Amino acid sequence: MARLLMERGLWPADPAAPRTAPTQRDPREDRTVDPVPATAAEPTLARQVRDRASELVVSAMNFLGVPYKLGGNDAATGFDCSGFTRHLFELSFGLVLPRRVDDQASAAGLVKVPRQELQPGDLVFFNTLRRTFSHVGIYVGDGRFIHAPRTGAQVRVENMRGAYWSKRFTGARRVADATASPPSARPPHATTVTAAALRGPSGALQVADPAGGSAPAVGPHATWLP
Repeated sequence: MARLLMERGLWPADPAAPRTAPTQRDPREDRTVDPVPATAAEPTLARQVRDRASELVVSAMNFLGVPYKLGGNDAATGFDCSGFTRHLFELSFGLVLPRRVDDQASAAGLVKVPRQELQPGDLVFFNTLRRTFSHVGIYVGDGRFIHAPRTGAQVRVENMRGAYWSKRFTGARRVADATASPPSARPPHATTVTAAALRGPSGALQVADPAGGSAPAVGPHATWLP
C-alpha cells in the first residue's frame, strides 16, 4: 500500500517499513546465514489486520472528490461522514458498522485507540455538533484523516493537528481482529486517483484547512486534495 501511495506522490518513504536483517557470518562453519525478515515474529493475525487497514486507506483515496450527501451511502449519489466510513469498512474488512456516528463509536469488533497510537485505517471521531461523537473520518497517517465533511463539500483529506479539528477530537477506534471476510475488489464506480489529478494550479497538492487556507501535505512532493 505504501509503495502504491509513494508512486502516486501521496505518501513519504516509510521509515517504519519492514526491514530485513543484514546477512551475518557464522564463524563456526564459515557459511552465510540466511537473512530473517524483521517482522517474522509478528503474529499473522496482527499482520492481516494491518494489511487490511492499509487497503482501506488506498480504497478511501479512490473516493476523493465525491460530493457530500446527507444520508448518502455510495459514490454514485454521495456520502455523509458515517456513510463513508461504513462503506469503506464493509468494503475492506467485511465489517458492517452501524449507520449513526455515535453507534459506530461503540460498535462491536472495534477497540479504543489512544490519540498518540493512531495508525492508518483507524476511525477518528469529533464533536462538531455539541455531541461527543457527531462526526467521523478515517485516519490516513501523519496527523491527517479523510472524511465526507459537510453539505456543499466533497470527500477530502484534512489535518487533525489544525486548531479546529484538534480541539474537537473525541476518540479513535480500530478493528480488533481479522475474522471478517477478505477485502473486496475496488468498486467499478470508484475513480482511480493519480498525483497529477490531485495537483492544484501551482503544481502542488494542498490539504484543506478549516480556517480557509491550505497547508502542504507530507514530504516535499506528497500533497492532498483541497
